[in-house]
Amino acid sequence: MWSRVIGQERSTDLLAHALASDRVAHAYLLHGPAGTGKRAAALAFAQALLCERRGRPGGPEGDACGTCLACTKAARLIHPDLHVYLPFPKTSKGADKDDRPSDYPERLARLAAEPYAPVDYRQRGALDDDGPSNKQVEHRKRPIDELLRREMTFVPAEGRHVVGVLTDADRIRTAAANSILKLLEEPGPDVVLLLTAERLDLVLPTILSRCQRVRFDPLAPEVIEAALVARSRVPADEAAVAARMADGSYTRALEVWGSPAVGSQRLLALEFVRAAWGGRPDKVSPVVQTATKLGREGIKTWLGLVSLWVRDLVLAQVGGPGAPIVNVDQAENVHRFVAALPHADLGAMAELVEQAADAIQANANAGLVLTTLALSLRDAMHGRSTGQLVRPLDAA
Repeated sequence: MWSRVIGQERSTDLLAHALASDRVAHAYLLHGPAGTGKRAAALAFAQALLCERRGRPGGPEGDACGTCLACTKAARLIHPDLHVYLPFPKTSKGADKDDRPSDYPERLARLAAEPYAPVDYRQRGALDDDGPSNKQVEHRKRPIDELLRREMTFVPAEGRHVVGVLTDADRIRTAAANSILKLLEEPGPDVVLLLTAERLDLVLPTILSRCQRVRFDPLAPEVIEAALVARSRVPADEAAVAARMADGSYTRALEVWGSPAVGSQRLLALEFVRAAWGGRPDKVSPVVQTATKLGREGIKTWLGLVSLWVRDLVLAQVGGPGAPIVNVDQAENVHRFVAALPHADLGAMAELVEQAADAIQANANAGLVLTTLALSLRDAMHGRSTGQLVRPLDAA
């Protein structure tokens, strides 16, 4: 049902109109940033397509009723005419076996319970771990041929359509894309294929040309905050912080709120900025040592949190007490910090953090980069910045 989609009224109205006017295309591409509702809308659209009461006397026109047997099956992703495909890494199973990972059914179950749940293999290698997969995650030819193409040739078993939901269409290998293209070129009369993608430039042009596109935009922090409180029962103060750290993604907001690591790393980022202000080695060194234990990818993520603190300082300096800062639970500290730094070059601070992230990406020594960053931030806070992180690194 559309009520499960957060915001995005323009996009859901377009899909609802297609249902109500009985002018459903055979293929749709829902595109936009991660966590903005593409997958939730695809599942809601699929449920409406299969709803037994839609378009009939007493039933809805452009939505699922949510109560008929077909709707309850579709909501649980167990309807025989609904098939959901997530890209996954290669497994070591034999060539004659279904090579989906063993936790694939559990991921679908979590997706059914919460369509914004962080279940993608790309972002989460293991369901109970925050870390991304260390293997390549993509749609490959064999699963597409043996699952998608085969199942999309079935006649409807119970409903009016056979519906396929394929996420991450921008992660399809060329051979697999050609298999999907054949399905798009010769669709069955009852087949509806719903694709989602973050980046249109990575989707094969021949696939793009055969799909009706529906755009999804980043969600406003206020929309995410309200949904966290009402939908996920997140305490209001925690919801406010998570929503502003989510960068328009409800999925990211759920990850931020549900991850103890993010909370501890956010405080470590604040401690780093404070230690940098004093510039004392005995204060900087312990923070740097703790940060370097996060690993290269973890350090890049952590530097993003440092960047958020610096961004808050910039906003507080320009906008005063009403500035839309991210770390709203630390607003008093942010404004006090700005008041104590009248000569700080906050723009240079933001640039220095970005340069440090680039250096980490280039495999520079993490301890040296972060120590140099702290000293460079100290100079920027006191109005003495060169704006360059590279020079002190070269000098060292």
